Amino acid sequence: MLTSPGTGHVDALQTKHAGLDARLRAELARPAPDAAMVQDIKKQKLRIKEEISRL
Repeated sequence: MLTSPGTGHVDALQTKHAGLDARLRAELARPAPDAAMVQDIKKQKLRIKEEISRL
C-alpha cells in the first residue's frame, strides 16, 4: 500500500495533538487548574490543528 508523502508527519502531529488533549483534560480535572497552562496547551493544539489542515 502506498502512502502519500507527509502522511507520517500528519500522523505525528495527530499523536502530538492527542497528547496535548490528554494534558488539557488532566489539567482541567485538577481542583485548581492553572489558567496559564490551560491557555498554553490550547494554543499549542490550535497551532498543530492549523498545520495539519495546511498539509
